[in-house]
Amino acid sequence: MTPVRVLIVDDQALFREALATLLEVQPGIEVVGEAGDGEQAVRRCAELRPDVVLMDLRMPVLDGIGATGRLRVEQPGVRVLALTTFDDDADVFAALRAGAVGYLLKDVSSARLVEALVAARRGESVLQPSVAAKLVARIARLPSEDDAPPRPLPVPLSERELEVVRLLAGGLSNREIAGSLFLAEGTVKNLVTSVLSKLRVRDRTQAALRARELGLL
Repeated sequence: MTPVRVLIVDDQALFREALATLLEVQPGIEVVGEAGDGEQAVRRCAELRPDVVLMDLRMPVLDGIGATGRLRVEQPGVRVLALTTFDDDADVFAALRAGAVGYLLKDVSSARLVEALVAARRGESVLQPSVAAKLVARIARLPSEDDAPPRPLPVPLSERELEVVRLLAGGLSNREIAGSLFLAEGTVKNLVTSVLSKLRVRDRTQAALRARELGLL
């Protein structure tokens, strides 16, 4: 598989260097560059054409949310994955509205980060469990467009698929779901694909929202 080309954006040089060192030894990951603020990140993306940008949010010159918004317009093929210390509601929803495909905290494990980078290149949503919970709760509070109950699924989820959708709604990765259910990771991947198909959604976040709408969570 072609390595995921990654640009690291953070205003702390020591953190950038440490993260680059960590990722460069991971199979399937290629760190193509670094940037110290959002303005530099936009320029570096135009030069380097990374697959995924690991974007800090609170930076000088141009913050990560502003840079993400610009990249969505200027480099729509680049996926932005927010990697930050903070998970307060304002940052979370601003980053996702700006176009980030995911939101992780800096205490994430290296294995989970690599999984997230691979998933982000595919355009999949990757959310910290606490962030996933915030998002689902926020959407659940929004007024419905109509009062009609949601239509039932043409093909209902199996018991195993229901277990999977409840775990992915909590922000768990395929590997973590596999460990929780004592299944092979490949089996979980197939189950997630089936869940997305039956729910008629594109990604895991939409699956969680649709499942909540149907009363499955």
